Amino acid sequence: MQNFAISPIVPATSLRTLAYEALKTAITNMDIYGQSGDIRLDERSLSQSLGVSRTPIREALTVLEQEGFVRNEPRRGIFVVKKTRKEIVGMIQAWAALESMAARLACTRAKDEDLECMRRMFPEFFEGKPQEHLDEYSEANIRFHQKIVSLGQCEVIQGLCSNLVMHVRGIRNIALREGDRASKSIAEHVAIIEALEARNADLSERLVREHGLGLAAHVEVYGKHLD
Repeated sequence: MQNFAISPIVPATSLRTLAYEALKTAITNMDIYGQSGDIRLDERSLSQSLGVSRTPIREALTVLEQEGFVRNEPRRGIFVVKKTRKEIVGMIQAWAALESMAARLACTRAKDEDLECMRRMFPEFFEGKPQEHLDEYSEANIRFHQKIVSLGQCEVIQGLCSNLVMHVRGIRNIALREGDRASKSIAEHVAIIEALEARNADLSERLVREHGLGLAAHVEVYGKHLD
C-alpha cells in the first residue's frame, strides 16, 4: 500500500477542560482581596452560567482544588482560596525572583520591536497622575508585569507565574490605593522600561527585583487586614 501522510486524530476538548479553563480564568481575574469575607462558588449557578451539567463543573473544581485555587469545606461548599499576609509576602518574593530573571532574559531574547513598543503599550505610566485613573492603571500594572514575564521567553517561568498571578494581582490592586504606592510604582515602571529598552540586563533585573520586594515590604506594613 502506498505511503501517505496522516495526522493523529485529536479528540474534541472535554467539557471538564473547558470548564476548568473558564473557571480558572474567572478566578484569576477576580479581585479576591478587594472584598471582605469568603467567596463561595455554587455548582448550580456555575453550571447554568457555563451551560454544562454539574459533572464537568465538579471535576474542574477538583483540579482547581489540587492546584490551590479553591478549597472544599464539608457541609459548607467550595470557596476561593485567600492567602494570609505571610503567605502573600512569600508569593510576591517568589514572583520578584521569577520576573527579575525574565527581565534579564528579555534583554537578550526579546525582539527590538517588542521592547520599543513598551511605551506605547502602557501610556498610563506616562500620562497625568495615577490617582486620576487608578482603575485603568491597576489593570495596566498587572499587564505590565505579565508582559515582562512573557518577554523572557521562558516557559517554566511563565508557568510558575501563572499560578501566582491571582493573588499578586489582587494585592497589587489594593496596594496602589494605599500610601504613595501608585506614584512610586509608576516611577519604577518607567525606569524598568528604560532599562529594557537599553538592553541593560543587570539594571533591568535589579530594578524589577527591587520593585517586587518593595511591594512585599508594602504588604508587610499595610496588610494587617489579611491576617
